[in-house]
Amino acid sequence: MPSTNANSSPIAIIGAGSWGTALAIVLARKGLEIRLWSHTPELAEQMRVRRRNPKYLPSQTLPESVIPTADLAACLRGAGYVLAAVPSHEMREAARQMRPHLPPGAGVISASKGLERGTLARMTEVLAAELPQCPRLAALSGPSFALEVARGEPAALVVASQDQEFAAAAQALFSTSTLRLYASADCIGVELAAALKNVIAIAAGICSGLGLGGNTQAALIARGLAEMTRLAAALGGRRETLAGLAGLGDLVLTCTGELSRNRRLGLALAQGKSLAEGLAGLGGMVAEGVGTCDAALELARGRQIELPITGQMHGVLYAGVDPRQGIQNLMQRPLRPE
Repeated sequence: MPSTNANSSPIAIIGAGSWGTALAIVLARKGLEIRLWSHTPELAEQMRVRRRNPKYLPSQTLPESVIPTADLAACLRGAGYVLAAVPSHEMREAARQMRPHLPPGAGVISASKGLERGTLARMTEVLAAELPQCPRLAALSGPSFALEVARGEPAALVVASQDQEFAAAAQALFSTSTLRLYASADCIGVELAAALKNVIAIAAGICSGLGLGGNTQAALIARGLAEMTRLAAALGGRRETLAGLAGLGDLVLTCTGELSRNRRLGLALAQGKSLAEGLAGLGGMVAEGVGTCDAALELARGRQIELPITGQMHGVLYAGVDPRQGIQNLMQRPLRPE
């Protein structure tokens, strides 16, 4: 397996969005050689010359050990670990492009939070399908705004893999003085929590945008966690995972934090903007909850699991349901035990 020696081999980060860039910055501060791949040659060159990512994280300086590139083969050459930080809808194509260049023995870690529409696959499932030569796969998740991580503010994440030795090695290598990692064997629970919480965060943004207070937000987070847990457990995830960093921790952050894209989309919807207008307001960044909403409902239907909040959000996003009406629909559901 890849060595845990920090200086033994470079780390390749595939995707130069805000999260990929933040990971590059924090890991480079540990003395690791980081190669940061962008599919846009112009952006890669701007990062190389300016030592900043002007599109996604303009306020943060790239350490000298971060090497931006648009050459995927060069980025992957000799890498011991690969962090895939592209949006979920781009993961399969990114993996296909990586396949001929992936070094033997390299471990691949998904840092994306979403489900693939159509296949309903988790990101490690997408990677497993497209990179059959790579037996070492993991998922990295938890409460983490890219800007705060890049600033060096303390944060805690989870790295999950069925290969516990690989998870432990990644935990040791990627933990820094400001980034603490916990190892887990529950890839299913970690990845589903990471994806599903984004849907609840859009609902949280709607509630805030409508001027609703703490009572509403607390109820939304609690009941949102309940339906996330139901679905994750039905698919083989552990309930305790949903109560930890990847579940409750990330849910609270994404529902309440000002930097949350999904929450910001909800705020826009509450102001009467269309889905297209709300997404345009994110400046080219992705709100993963939009695609996950559809995928989550499809997963739930196949197992006869109720996802009331996700169902109402689907109506708001795709069927023109007024956000206020969606809240009323939730409040008027038949009464039942908790």
